[in-house]
Amino acid sequence: MTIDFAKDRPIYLQLVEIICGDVIKGKLKPGDKLASVREFALESGVNVNTVQRVYKELEMMELTETKRGQGTFITTNDEVIYTIREQMKEQVALQFISSIESFGFTLDEMFEVLKNKKGGN
Repeated sequence: MTIDFAKDRPIYLQLVEIICGDVIKGKLKPGDKLASVREFALESGVNVNTVQRVYKELEMMELTETKRGQGTFITTNDEVIYTIREQMKEQVALQFISSIESFGFTLDEMFEVLKNKKGGN
């Protein structure tokens, strides 16, 4: 997996978002085992310490559970996954609003564009 990391944000946060996104999209399912820290570091092309930080962050979010001697697994708690999904949805919406405001567009203008795009599909 080759990842083009944004230069303006810490790599570990970008990896956390990627994993959260994979859970939300269903690419990673509850109970799935994540790659070992070393395997994930090799796959993503980052330092092992960065991956350890990613896994620690995911565990603090309660999205993963580490079972000693077995590995790190996606939680089977649907409430946690739902909460993370809602948080990410809000984060995306806030980024969108900030972006359109920086260009001087109004929400009403953008709703019109989105409505036309949706109808055009």
